[in-house]
Formats: sequence, C-alpha cells, structure tokens
Amino acid sequence: MASTADIKNGVVLSIDGQLWNVIEFQHVKPGKGGAFVRTKLKNVVSGKTVDRTYNAGAKIEIENVDRRDFTYLYNDGENFVFMDIADYDQLNVSATVVGDAAHYLLENQQVQIALNNGNPLYIDLPASVVLEITYTEPGLQGDRSSAGTKPATLETGHEIQVPLFVEQGTKVKVDTRTGDYLGRVS
Repeated sequence: MASTADIKNGVVLSIDGQLWNVIEFQHVKPGKGGAFVRTKLKNVVSGKTVDRTYNAGAKIEIENVDRRDFTYLYNDGENFVFMDIADYDQLNVSATVVGDAAHYLLENQQVQIALNNGNPLYIDLPASVVLEITYTEPGLQGDRSSAGTKPATLETGHEIQVPLFVEQGTKVKVDTRTGDYLGRVS
C-alpha cells in the first residue's frame, strides 16, 4: 500500500476494482485543518474523468502499469495485432481497447501500449501523424485558407475536415487527440 505522497501525474490507481490514471494532482495545505491532495482521475477503460480528494497520508493502491513500444502490424477483423519491439512477441488488442486510435493507425507505425499484468489498457499514439488524403471534392478557383472547410477521407478510411484548397493525394498532418487538420506536408 502506498500513501498520497506517492501520487504523481501518470500513476495508475486501483479504486473499487477499476483502474484510474492520475491526470493532475495538487497538494493543498490550508491555514486551518489538515493537508489534503486534490486529484483529477481518468478511468483507463471508459475514459470518464472525475475529481477526487484524499486526506494527506491516506492509503491508496497503486497499480503497476508497463508502457512498452509496439509496431502495428495488421487488423485481423476482430483484433488489432501489434509486435513488441523488444522481443518480437505479437499482441492481439481488441477494437474496444484501441478505440479512436484506429482512425490514425497505419501498418508499421510505432505506438506505445500500456499493459497491466499482460492485459492491454490503452494505446498512446504520437501527438500527430502524417496521412494521405484518398478522396476529397476538388476545390474551387480562388479558394483561400480562411474561406471554409470540406470533408476529406484519409488513407485509413477516417473522414476529417480540411481547408478548401487541399486536394486528393496531398499528405496532411492530423492531430490524433482531436482529429483536427494541422497542415500540409511536402
């Protein structure tokens, strides 16, 4: 058992049988009363975020989470198959664990997978990825970057909004957290 002094950003706590990732924490020592730790926790499975307060020195249960580098190999229909870079072992990860990351996964892409007792918890993608646009309507003559946006389909099959001047076959940078267009890549 650990105490609240061990709480840091990125630590995974076990609360009522569920795993919660510490997003933020703040140690508070008010003028009156005892010190306490205010935390913002994100559920590893569902993504739900909650605020929780602990008295200083309270006992908490910290889970061991191993973050390792993997290479995405392919999707077999039900699962996504990844290869551990260190020992070349293959890991099948269900689509529910992969979640929205599937919109930005290309074969041979490097990702980080968080494992708890050998079970994959979630996938960390790079902050942005470069993908090619496979289909979009042609832009009109005189379109400017500030004029508006249009839908475009990425090579992964996911659709995003891009400026009107972006054409089919263009490589674009996409934010993996929000799905926003960040710019063209030459």
